[in-house]
Amino acid sequence: MQAIAFICAVLVIAPLVLVFYHLTRLGFSSINWAFFTQLPKAVGETGGGMGNAIVGTFVLLAEAAVIGVPIGVLGGVFLAEYASSSGISWWIRFGADILNGVPSIVWGLVVYALVVMPMHGASAIAGGVVLGLMMVPMVMRATEEVLHLVPGGYREAALALGISKWKTILQIVVRTALRGIVTGVLLALARVAGETAPLLFTAFGNTHWARNLSQPISALPLQIFDYANSPYDDWHRQAWAGALVLLLLVLFINISVRVLTRERWRTKS
Repeated sequence: MQAIAFICAVLVIAPLVLVFYHLTRLGFSSINWAFFTQLPKAVGETGGGMGNAIVGTFVLLAEAAVIGVPIGVLGGVFLAEYASSSGISWWIRFGADILNGVPSIVWGLVVYALVVMPMHGASAIAGGVVLGLMMVPMVMRATEEVLHLVPGGYREAALALGISKWKTILQIVVRTALRGIVTGVLLALARVAGETAPLLFTAFGNTHWARNLSQPISALPLQIFDYANSPYDDWHRQAWAGALVLLLLVLFINISVRVLTRERWRTKS
């Protein structure tokens, strides 16, 4: 049984190893300084890079964090500390779970109708909004679960000392669970970092530097999608390189989550 369990564990890891090997073999040769700093070349010209897409990815993630983190964290605090015994909490959790299962392309269509059409064009704002909305239910549920792990004695001791409830939550409960909340936020960022479908309807893509948030903006998933569908070999190589960079970005975020989680459990033990 131990051998069977080991084989199953290896089979789970094998696809990741194969994907990483394949991306490294096909895309590593195209990664250089120009890839990170230059704009895409015109059709038919070789070289260039994905500097605009890399910057655009970080811009969209920053916008998504500005939208998704406050709403998600405050929603999780409400569920864990204020609505745990009320009937509305069940409906909010149910709604959050449903939203977590909504296909990303549906998010893109909704934001297209609510943001892109009123603004009369795609923009970085719309791209950040759709990614931020996708983050909200994930951050909210993660925050709620982490806050439930804080011992109730902490709350009781603070209230016994005469500290108001909101100060107890902010200065004791949230501070105690802060590492876990950050972990949930990073996981949500890693989840939305590779989304392509919603950005097709909102950010749309841009072959130049986006100097205004009201303009279309590029991102690594969009650039990879466009290059992979092109008939040019050089663009195919850069698409593999972009996929490798995107995978490394998500891998870095997940390693950060593992480090934070390990430190948290080490502190508890």
